[in-house]
Amino acid sequence: MSCTAIGQDSRSIKRREMLDGARATLPLIIGAIPFGIIFGTLAGPSGLSPLGALAMSVFVYAGSAQFIALGLLAAGAAVPVIIATTFVVNLRHILYAANLVPKVGHLPHRWRIMMAFGLTDETFAAVSNRFLLQENTDYAHWFYLGSMLAMYGNWVLCTGLGIALGELFPDMTDWGLDFAMSVTFIGMVVPYLKSKPMWGAVIVSGAIAMATIAMPHKLGLMVAALCGIATGLSLHLLLKRQLAREAAHD
Repeated sequence: MSCTAIGQDSRSIKRREMLDGARATLPLIIGAIPFGIIFGTLAGPSGLSPLGALAMSVFVYAGSAQFIALGLLAAGAAVPVIIATTFVVNLRHILYAANLVPKVGHLPHRWRIMMAFGLTDETFAAVSNRFLLQENTDYAHWFYLGSMLAMYGNWVLCTGLGIALGELFPDMTDWGLDFAMSVTFIGMVVPYLKSKPMWGAVIVSGAIAMATIAMPHKLGLMVAALCGIATGLSLHLLLKRQLAREAAHD
C-alpha cells in the first residue's frame, strides 16, 4: 500500500471517529440545550454583560460552575470566593480524568490540554465506552474530539440564544426548562446499571448526596461521589473474591 493510500485511510478513520463521537453525544446535547439557554437568560439579571456571559461559555466551558458563579456574582461575592467555589464544584472532573489517564497518557501535550479543557459530564459519558470498553484506542482521541466539539459548539450557541431570548422573554427562567438537564443526567447513568457494583454505587451516592445537600460549596457532591466509588469498588472486589472461591471449589 502506498504512503498516499495509507494517509487517506488514516484521514478516513479520523473523520469517522469524529462523526461517531458527535453522534454519541447528540442525545446529551438535546438535553443540554435548555440548560445553555437558561444560562444565557440569567446572565443579565445576575449582573453579567452579554459579552461577559458569552466569554464565560467560550473560555470557562463548565455548565454547573458557570451557574454557581452567576449566583455568587449576583450576591456580590468576592472574586476569590467565586473561584474557590467553582473549583470545588468541578473537583468531580478529577475522577473522570483518573479513568481516562491510562488511555491518553501517550498522547502529545497539545492533545491532553485540549481534552482536559473539553472534559464535561456529557463528553465523559459519551466517550467512556469508546475508551474504557474497546481495546483498540489508537484513534479514540478523535472520537473524543468529535464529542467535545459538538458539545462545546452547542453550549456556546445556546448561551448566545439565551442572551438574545432573555431580552425578548424575560420570564423564561420560570418555564421549567432546567428539568431537561436532570433527565439528561439520568439518561447518562441508566445504561451503566448492569451490575450490583454499579447499582450500589448509584444508590449510595444518591442517598449521600441527599443527606449532605446542606454542606457548603456543594461539598456534598464530592462526599457522595467518593462514597459511591468506595461502595462500587468494595462490591466489585467482593464479587471477584466470591467468583475466585467458587472456581477454587470447582
